[in-house]
Amino acid sequence: MRKPRLEIQGGLYHIITRGNNRQLIFGSDDDYQKFLIQLAHQKAKLPFHLYAYCLMPNHVHLLIERQQDSISRIMQRLLTAYSQYHNRKYRKSGHLLQGRYKAILCQSDQYLAELVRYIHLNPVRAKMTRRAQDFRYSSHRA
Repeated sequence: MRKPRLEIQGGLYHIITRGNNRQLIFGSDDDYQKFLIQLAHQKAKLPFHLYAYCLMPNHVHLLIERQQDSISRIMQRLLTAYSQYHNRKYRKSGHLLQGRYKAILCQSDQYLAELVRYIHLNPVRAKMTRRAQDFRYSSHRA
């Protein structure tokens, strides 16, 4: 049995989730939009601060500040809703995502600045775009 995650109210968490066997989790623009809509929906229901995000074809990065509800509750609702949508749309069954998401506590301002840069430069490092501001599925332009 796995241990429950320890979370700090007001803590900043770098959340990473990947497609099962590194498979694509976004197959179309509609899929990216659906994930962002679900993210906004959960943010309205279970308030949290979202400081940065980047949706890559086979994984997701989020930088979230935990408020009253736990990160695990937020992520369970978000990832379940998106996985159900994806499996219905593509007529699949089984796991879309690989295991548990990672939640890394950000404990310093210096790390926070590096983390935001890391999240937003993901598509540049993957050679999906030359400039972070040109990638449509990240918070860099915001």
